[in-house]
Amino acid sequence: MSDRLKGKVALITGGTSGIGAATAELFIKEGATVVITGRSVEKGQALATALGERASYFEADITQEDAIRESIEQTAGTYGRLDVLFNNAGGPVGAPLDQLSQEHIDYGVKLLLSSAILGTKYAVEPMTASGGGCIINNSSIAGLRYRQGDLLYSALKAALTHYTRMAGIELGEHNIRVNSISPGAIATPIFWGGSARANTLSDEENERKMNKLQQSLARSVPLQKTGVADDIAEAALYLASDAGRFVTCHDLVVDGGRTSMFHEPS
Repeated sequence: MSDRLKGKVALITGGTSGIGAATAELFIKEGATVVITGRSVEKGQALATALGERASYFEADITQEDAIRESIEQTAGTYGRLDVLFNNAGGPVGAPLDQLSQEHIDYGVKLLLSSAILGTKYAVEPMTASGGGCIINNSSIAGLRYRQGDLLYSALKAALTHYTRMAGIELGEHNIRVNSISPGAIATPIFWGGSARANTLSDEENERKMNKLQQSLARSVPLQKTGVADDIAEAALYLASDAGRFVTCHDLVVDGGRTSMFHEPS
């Protein structure tokens, strides 16, 4: 531990599993106080307990504006400041083009785009009061290259990455840095139905699926390695810490070189 986030207060959405949980653990190790939000109360409370006294859980559905506002107000009110907001929550939202409905679109926009926009909106006041801060949006290489995700998901991640740049320009005068991370294919249970599906399987079955997934993903990148949640957590730590103090409006791609292997058809 090097205390790179000592004294900082961070709020991580979708923090009960996967990338969010790995980031919460790393931030705690680096000295931060961390609030994790998510819809799974049992998992959230268990994780906060495991992480220790500098971690807490706040139940929130980030497709609802009131929940976003309340989670930020609760964090700033409890700890007196907000230094880092990691808009991490997300998941599958789409369907094949001929099956897309308005319901798919509305849910996707709320989950992947408006949640980050509204999180930014409500974070500005407490961050400004603290002298500045860092907002990180978890985007995806699906927003950068063809066939890295379904149509709706990819379009919304592209919008999120561009929004990040625009917000960084708007908030620079407040000393608030806004960046995004675009992970490649990261080995998490989302590949076989998300954390809810993983919870219904035995430990042995989840392990078997994970091993198979890791072998497959390693073959798809130049580094011949599998990306894991800790890789994204380390990227978030860099952006949140003083090491990233001069970085804003930036999309940090963490994909083992995957995007360099894919090209749109001519």
